[in-house]
Amino acid sequence: MRCPYCSYKEDKVVDSRATAEESAVRRRRECLKCGKRFTTYEYIEEVSLMVIKKDGRREPFDRKKILAGVIRACEKRPVSIEKMEEIVTWVERAIQKKSDREVSSSRIGELVMEKLKSLDDVAYVRFASVYRQFKDVGQFMVELKDILGKEKPGARQAAKSR
Repeated sequence: MRCPYCSYKEDKVVDSRATAEESAVRRRRECLKCGKRFTTYEYIEEVSLMVIKKDGRREPFDRKKILAGVIRACEKRPVSIEKMEEIVTWVERAIQKKSDREVSSSRIGELVMEKLKSLDDVAYVRFASVYRQFKDVGQFMVELKDILGKEKPGARQAAKSR
């Protein structure tokens, strides 16, 4: 880091703290030559992810789109907005960990369904029906049977007696 006053290349960090939004680190520095203090900000470099759509188009990753789909799937379900945000954050992190700059929309959909399936069956089926573009009731029933088959044997009987 060069001193903005004398251009000397060495300094010491006097104070370091996160900004209010926690999107950067603010550092107070002191030049070892002239003794003047200055402030620098350190930001995380955002890696732009591209989503490869089913038709081959590419567009920038947008977490708002994923959140909108999850909210739609969870509509009138007992799922808090915090849980929905957690799903989106988990999906985003899973994609970033892979460290590729491109990800297919189908991979994103599979990750969302993985989380929804363990959270709420109805939300999962709603999301899957749009994502997988069920062509007929038969495909829909196959998915429902898969969910019902994985339930505990007494769970279905308890639900009928309510």
